[in-house]
Amino acid sequence: MRPLRVLIVEDDKAVAVVTRGFVERHGAFAVVGEAGTGRTALEAIEVVRPDLVLLDIHLPDASGIEVLRVARARGFAGEVIAVTAARDLDTVRAARSFGVRHYLVKPFGLEAMRDRLEAVRAELAQAASMSTQPLDQRAVDAMLQPADRQKHALAGSQLTLDRVAGLLAETTGTVSAAEVGERLGMSRVSARRYLERLVAEGRAEVAPRYGGTGRPELRYSVR
Repeated sequence: MRPLRVLIVEDDKAVAVVTRGFVERHGAFAVVGEAGTGRTALEAIEVVRPDLVLLDIHLPDASGIEVLRVARARGFAGEVIAVTAARDLDTVRAARSFGVRHYLVKPFGLEAMRDRLEAVRAELAQAASMSTQPLDQRAVDAMLQPADRQKHALAGSQLTLDRVAGLLAETTGTVSAAEVGERLGMSRVSARRYLERLVAEGRAEVAPRYGGTGRPELRYSVR
């Protein structure tokens, strides 16, 4: 299978460089272009026809939501990961209304990016396999099953999400994903996913804490 073609739309050149590095570490993806404004993003989408757009919501000349609306109107049907510091619910809903299924909140790390890329890769692989099958009842059921599983999983995870939110509310100061995981008896990765969901819903805040060497540690607090 050929590498999936990625367009990075990001007005901050430093962030674009880091994002490119993250994407290129995943062997199933290849960066085919970068754009720093809404206008150049729409031009690039028309020219390179990417499989995936990593789309910053706040661009100097337009909202990323508006860019996506125009791109969809022009026939772009590729996947989009919204990459932004925006955490308000209206932004998340607007992105979803134009087919965005994945959302990365700045600042994000390699692990978070890898998780989103892998989810997109799996979804596109499944869609490709479904396109070769006749749409009988079995094929339709198989196509819809992941969405049903996700719906039930989200419902089942609400209790855990509330536990994470409760821990944040009871904590003075900030906590890391590792600390949340230790206190609630879950893995650091799972804790981070719930924390990011709270951030995306506007119920929590995240900020990096710089220590000695290496990447900064992300610290979470109630909003």
